[in-house]
Amino acid sequence: MTSTFAFPLPFGAAAQADGTTRFRIWAPDVSAMQLVIEGDAPVPMQAVDGGHFELTAPCIAGSRYAFVLPNGQRVPDPASRAQDGGPHDMSVVVDPRGYVWQTTGWRARPWHETVIYELHVGALGGYNGVRARLAYFAQLGVNAIELMPLGTFEGQRNWGYDGVLPFAPESAYGTVDEFKALIDAAHAEEIMVFVDVVYNHFGPSGNYLAAYAARFFDDTKHTPWGPALNFIEPSVCQYFIQNALYWLFEMRVDGLRLDAVHAIGSDAFVQTLSTCVHDEIAAREPGRRVHLIFENEDNAAGLLARTSAAQWNDDFHNALHVLLTGERDGYYADFADDPVAHLARALAEGFAFQGEQIERLGKHRGEPSSFLPPTSFVGFLQNHDQVGNRPFGDRLTALADPDALRAAVALLLLCPQIPMLFMGEEWASVTPFLFFTDYRGELADAVRKGRREEFARLGAATEAAVPDPNDPETFAKSCLWPGEDVSATANDWLAWYRGLIEMRRTWIVPGLPGATSAGVDVLNAHALCARWRLGNGALLVILLNLGDQRVVIDAAPYSPTGVTLCQTPAHAIHDLSTGTLCAHACVAWLEEPL
Repeated sequence: MTSTFAFPLPFGAAAQADGTTRFRIWAPDVSAMQLVIEGDAPVPMQAVDGGHFELTAPCIAGSRYAFVLPNGQRVPDPASRAQDGGPHDMSVVVDPRGYVWQTTGWRARPWHETVIYELHVGALGGYNGVRARLAYFAQLGVNAIELMPLGTFEGQRNWGYDGVLPFAPESAYGTVDEFKALIDAAHAEEIMVFVDVVYNHFGPSGNYLAAYAARFFDDTKHTPWGPALNFIEPSVCQYFIQNALYWLFEMRVDGLRLDAVHAIGSDAFVQTLSTCVHDEIAAREPGRRVHLIFENEDNAAGLLARTSAAQWNDDFHNALHVLLTGERDGYYADFADDPVAHLARALAEGFAFQGEQIERLGKHRGEPSSFLPPTSFVGFLQNHDQVGNRPFGDRLTALADPDALRAAVALLLLCPQIPMLFMGEEWASVTPFLFFTDYRGELADAVRKGRREEFARLGAATEAAVPDPNDPETFAKSCLWPGEDVSATANDWLAWYRGLIEMRRTWIVPGLPGATSAGVDVLNAHALCARWRLGNGALLVILLNLGDQRVVIDAAPYSPTGVTLCQTPAHAIHDLSTGTLCAHACVAWLEEPL
């Protein structure tokens, strides 16, 4: 089996075995294009089909290069595999055959086994820093890490959603080979790696495409982040489809999380991308598993069915957040009327909103989703958005009762939806995760001003109090600090997470294929009982009370039988025998098959 992997991109810089490199770029708006290799004079490129320019030149891996427009402006390769710094610097020729993979037989895990851990690579010390934590992740029990976007952005600090060169892993985190070594080592630990990709916009700095390929953008539409991408143009579709295939085949990642699919504005493109991914896998590496995850505010259940993708379930999170914190501002207002009913529907049918009118937005949201399996949905209590888009980046540990949070964690890790953790939550980290960038001048002023005005308008904070995203200290405060996870409290939380993940792996995962909802009983404004018939015939039952008052219930239908998976607090099952579901409780059990 091959130990090197190179995906044949139809554009960019392709290193050849004879010591030359073929350069190709789509630039339909200019009549001429030159190539400059560091240390040499610019050389004219040849105009070829469909607005492309091409040139094969003596050039080895590691060489720096750029394209030169007719006005003399130098621009990076939009398909650069590596940058010598940021998006304003020169691109670097990479020969992917130079990295020898050690885990060539890895085929990834079945989706239903997945337990995801979302993380920011920079906040964990770069590619090598994440690699150093792999043994810890394996011990925790997570078997997939989801990396926030890696495409090259301006500066040294960014969430990643401002990337402008999506083929070039961010150099501030390490080299391309160090990134590949991270993937290789994760596979050796039998841990999958998912990468968050942004196909709905480019960042505000370092995007030169409009200077030579204005058709990349649709000026009639705008996203919250700038001009919309033009997916009517075949070259744009091809660019992003090739990017997806590049991450999967050359970088060997196990799946992609597509950011803000609703902002792409083209379900046809998303479906085509999915088809291309699955077709290429079948043709190139039959038997290899690849997983797609969407973030999609539209709750488009039909799109999930057509693409075999799963979706971040914001409805699951939002209902639980309101129950745990009582917050009702912003989008939490959509769940404030009856959060336990919204949670019940999310547990039973996937989405809480399946076409209902959202008064805050003035439109309908969602599609019927009960036909989808529970594993089509990714549940979470925290993620980068839900923490970092708060003015002070505070986590649930600072917002919720710890006993109620413990019960919610049990629901997350034992219900059939695919669970996702956010870095540090497993030891109840109090380290904030703030919004950070590394801009200068007017752009830095605009980002700072816009963020502070937004939170002041919402009444969440005074303008002066909101941390400056461009201050290096804002990033430093967001990094998990060594030793934070070794206190008695941290150890107690870690034991809770590890125990629940092990229970899930042992008792629930084997029955997830074919699992269906068996109904949810709402017991009061804070409590419910959810049931699922697993594919192996067993009945999974979870009783939950996130309120601070006990609930009187009929003991007979809510008495655990079979295998008890968890109880919190420790006297919860005893109280059930007396017809009481105590405060801040979660009791889960598995009844034998019929």
